[in-house]
Amino acid sequence: MYNYLDFEKPVQDLELKILELKKLAENGEAVDVGEEISRLEKRSRDALRDLYKALTPWQKVQVARHPDRPHCVDYIKGLFTDFTPLAGDRNFGDDQAIVGGFARFRGEPVAVIGQEKGSDTASRIKHNFGSVRPEGYRKAVRLMELADRFQIPLLTLVDTAGAYPGVGAEERGQAEAIARSTSACLSLKVPSISVVIGEGGSGGAIAIATANRVYMLEHAIYSVISPEGAASILWRDTTRSKDAATNMKITAQDLLEMKIIDAIIPEPMGGAQRAPETVIASTGDLIARTMKDFAGANTDFREQRREKYLAMGRSL
Repeated sequence: MYNYLDFEKPVQDLELKILELKKLAENGEAVDVGEEISRLEKRSRDALRDLYKALTPWQKVQVARHPDRPHCVDYIKGLFTDFTPLAGDRNFGDDQAIVGGFARFRGEPVAVIGQEKGSDTASRIKHNFGSVRPEGYRKAVRLMELADRFQIPLLTLVDTAGAYPGVGAEERGQAEAIARSTSACLSLKVPSISVVIGEGGSGGAIAIATANRVYMLEHAIYSVISPEGAASILWRDTTRSKDAATNMKITAQDLLEMKIIDAIIPEPMGGAQRAPETVIASTGDLIARTMKDFAGANTDFREQRREKYLAMGRSL
């Protein structure tokens, strides 16, 4: 059963009615209902299109967090071959909120690092809901250093509400680990591409997203803090999360206008969760075009990255 969001209630009612009519027809309990089903399907498509062409920032937050959206492991499975995962930070342990390793992308070797939230209860616990601990960022740094040493481009897939805020993580140097990971991104001699596929939350996202090219899915979000956290700090009232989401400018469209990101990857009507294969293929096509541009460019990727981030805010 598809997980409907609160604002999708009009579409839910129509689609459930369609399912009901189809079941009656299959069981021979109804006269010909084909014409009625077609009429309802058109109404459902129109309602879905109308909803998604005018989403508010808070609704985009809900879509970005949708449990059925494709996750990091889905992109790895759909885009890469010969994926060889690496584990551990060679210091404390292996944080499975970070999935990383080496693979081939359309025949070319690449390093892949991504944040995985999990898709069911067991996998969410295993991956800590995508909230990375210090050892996860140190694993990411280890992979970046390997990629740089062997001159292999880096691709990162961002999907986290933020770094893990627990006491143990702070005791093991969470802030230092995030800073070192961000620094490692900036120091890479090889080209890097980052795609925000769901939530890009705070330093937990920036730690692996400081890339030469940063892309976002159409209904993804990218922010310095969650809307709930911002509302709690600014107004001491988490019920004002909608206001925070609007004022923080966290949508892909806002961030492209401010030149924080480089391009938006369109999602199918109704969001990536309704056609995962389509959005994964679109993401792969954009990555391929960017890799081709990088291959033909005589560019100092460290300097390009430096100029990119120093330029942010100059024209605001």
